[in-house]
Amino acid sequence: MGKGDETRAAVLDFALREASRVGLEGLSIGNLARDLGLSKSGLFAHFQSKEALQIQVLETAAARFLETVMAPALRVPRGEPRIRALFERWLEWSDVLGLPGGCIFVAAAAELDDREGPVREALVRSQRDWLEALARAARLAVEVGHFRADLDAAQFAHELYSILLGFHHARRLLRDPDARRRAERAFEALLARSRP
Repeated sequence: MGKGDETRAAVLDFALREASRVGLEGLSIGNLARDLGLSKSGLFAHFQSKEALQIQVLETAAARFLETVMAPALRVPRGEPRIRALFERWLEWSDVLGLPGGCIFVAAAAELDDREGPVREALVRSQRDWLEALARAARLAVEVGHFRADLDAAQFAHELYSILLGFHHARRLLRDPDARRRAERAFEALLARSRP
């Protein structure tokens, strides 16, 4: 990796942490340059626009999510064990990455849900990929006999995703000390309804 690539990666890691705290709209090339001790023109040369920076921050977040949640869970046996690994790693992923504002995807969803454009499209793409990964894990759980044959995998994915979003809301906004326990109970209930 060349010096330019290293600088770009360092900027994106810093911008990801900042975006979790101030939102994607709160990012600016000027502030990032100041905070990182870089020239504004040099940083602009890496990203060309605020929109390009925002999209690359989301792409960086998606890559980190794959590294910290998806890849380790895919090493766990198919079926319920893999779904459990996906759930547990998602609960912890923003802490593992040291994101001070929590999950960047949840923060960005609130920020972008009513806006059109390439940044929203990048976020939607990543979240649809995550929902499809959850549905695929549920279909595999059906194939190995851990879940009932008539399970609606898309509905399972929707409910699991909803539990995870509820956990984030309860933990970050409501500061509910029981947020994790409640999410785990909801998850166990979903698993119980899904088994043969």
